Amino acid sequence: MTGLVQLHAVGVRYGGVQALHGVNLRVAAGERLALVGANGSGKSTLLRVLHGLVSPTRGSVLRDSAARQAMVFQRPHMLRLSALNNVALALWIRGTGWKQARQLASQALGRVGLGDAAPRNARTLSGGQQQRLALARAWSLGPDLLFLDEPTSSLDPNAKREVEALMGEFAQGGTTLVFASHNLGQVKRLATRVVYLEQGRVLADLPVHDFFNGSRLGETSREADLFIKGELA
Repeated sequence: MTGLVQLHAVGVRYGGVQALHGVNLRVAAGERLALVGANGSGKSTLLRVLHGLVSPTRGSVLRDSAARQAMVFQRPHMLRLSALNNVALALWIRGTGWKQARQLASQALGRVGLGDAAPRNARTLSGGQQQRLALARAWSLGPDLLFLDEPTSSLDPNAKREVEALMGEFAQGGTTLVFASHNLGQVKRLATRVVYLEQGRVLADLPVHDFFNGSRLGETSREADLFIKGELA
């Protein structure tokens, strides 16, 4: 496995708030890396640093320049356009001709089960449909590395299952996933590796089995052990 992104002693400060402290992290091709921790622990900031949306105040970020990246946000922004054109526009901005962009967008919508919704205004779709549309928009760009910030947090159980299934299919197709989640069941189902953050620091970085079942977690981080037991104050 090759490294796609590497962080060395990365710190991020927003005004008087230190959001990340000395984070060292390597994302390898083919991984499904879950970021967990309480609200305010630094998960979203870390995702944005990894994707390049936020520059570190300290430390360095190394990237595989050949790797294509995309990100799906917790509440993805839908343009006041059809579902088809929401996807096609992303491809057109990247440099794809408009006719081909619409063809590829149609394929992407079919990929996520939204073929029939292509002509509908994206803003009239349900929350689950909008999240699948955001996944179609990201997938259409052919990313090697896909970042997702709480992709199912506001969805009903059926929509969550649909989005999780798509994430799993993308991973099986070779896409590397890095996602933040409060849903520990989801982390167990989808992740191969778990990083636990608290107050901007990485306190545990373990294979998913060791994080949830192994004795190594208690040795690595008592806080992470309490977190997964629901006992962290």
